[in-house]
Amino acid sequence: MDSIFLLVPIVILFVAGAVKLFFWAVNSGQYDDLETEGRRILFDDDAPRPSPQQSQSNRPGESAADTAAGANSKGGNP
Repeated sequence: MDSIFLLVPIVILFVAGAVKLFFWAVNSGQYDDLETEGRRILFDDDAPRPSPQQSQSNRPGESAADTAAGANSKGGNP
């Protein structure tokens, strides 16, 4: 029974903090536009990034065979 006298005020403080945080988010515009972010990730038109293997083979003066031979001589996987 003594623990209830301690836990009830703590719970009231947590609830009051959550309500204050919710009203702050609403007043600062956090919930104004809920649709744009969901659509932006679906219809993203950015070009794909090259993989690390492609970026290594695109060095000037090196061919893909030179890069593969260099990786094997440096202790890479055969």
